[in-house]
Amino acid sequence: MPTIEDITADFEFLEDWEDRYRYLIELGRSLPAMPEAELNDANKVRGCVSQVWLISRTDDASPPHLTFLGESDAHIVRGLVAVALALFSGRSASEILEADAEATFARLGLQEHLTPQRSNGLRSMVARIKDDARRALAAAA
Repeated sequence: MPTIEDITADFEFLEDWEDRYRYLIELGRSLPAMPEAELNDANKVRGCVSQVWLISRTDDASPPHLTFLGESDAHIVRGLVAVALALFSGRSASEILEADAEATFARLGLQEHLTPQRSNGLRSMVARIKDDARRALAAAA
C-alpha cells in the first residue's frame, strides 16, 4: 500500500479529476480483501451511504499502535478507505488522535470533488478510526 505522502504526490501529479478518480479506484483495488466473516454489522461504519466495514487491531506496544482493514462495496469509496488507511494505519493511538484528516483531505482536493454523501461517509470513517484510537488509549491506561 502506498503511504499518504505517496498518495499526496500522485494527486499533485494528476491534474485531471477523472484521472484522480481512476487513481482512487486503483487504490481501492489494492486493498487486501477483508475476510467474508468480518463483513458484518459490528464492523460496519455508520453514516456511510455505501457499505463500509472497518476492523482495527491494536498491538501491545506503549503507546498502542493500531492497524486497520477496510472494505466497501463501492469502487470510489473503497479508494477513500485506502486513503484513510494510508493516513492512519500503523500509527500510535496518540498520532491518530492528533492527525488532521480534514487538512489532508483538503490538500488532496477531496472536499470539492466528492458528493456530500461521500464526504459525510469519509468523516464517519475518520470518526470511527479516532474512536478506536481513544478506546485503545483507555485500555492501555
